[in-house]
Amino acid sequence: MINPWFAKAIVLLANIVMVVIRAPHGKRSRTTPVAKSSKGTLEVILLTVAWIAFFIPLVWIVTPLFEFADYPLYPIPFATGIVFLVIGLWLFHQSHMDLGTNWSITLQMREKHQLITNGVYRRVRHPMYLALLIYSVGQALVIPNWLAGPSYGTAMVLLIVFRLGPEERMMLEAFGKDYEDYQARSKRLIPGVW
Repeated sequence: MINPWFAKAIVLLANIVMVVIRAPHGKRSRTTPVAKSSKGTLEVILLTVAWIAFFIPLVWIVTPLFEFADYPLYPIPFATGIVFLVIGLWLFHQSHMDLGTNWSITLQMREKHQLITNGVYRRVRHPMYLALLIYSVGQALVIPNWLAGPSYGTAMVLLIVFRLGPEERMMLEAFGKDYEDYQARSKRLIPGVW
């Protein structure tokens, strides 16, 4: 068995890396004018759930609040989880880099918005969601707690279920035939599968 403090250190480091990746893009996003916003009540609820789920592992790290749901941490799930976290963070970083000024935390079209179909977007239309799913699997494997471990994954599944459709409709409306062609040659979330 592995001491859970190792899991706490890895999760804290991974969350810091995620914030460091996103921060400059968030700052740039706030300075790029919005041409169209589809942000509604559902979007606010989904983002709130995602933020809460992001902080649940941090609460697990610094308080005993969730210790009733702890279980032993073993080397194989721990090491596998670290691999998933690293892959998820790499894809998260690359997705932001490839999107550039087109990224937004919510459903928005920016002025001079471009359809990005290169880099990690070549084969998958939503690699950032894929990155967050991979990351959440890693987190679930690294955190030996039935509540804190899968919390982020649960939020990401909800985000994907309720957001992918509206996001794709928004892109079809904005880019028409170009987006239809892109849909025909790429998968929604998983390369070669879906």
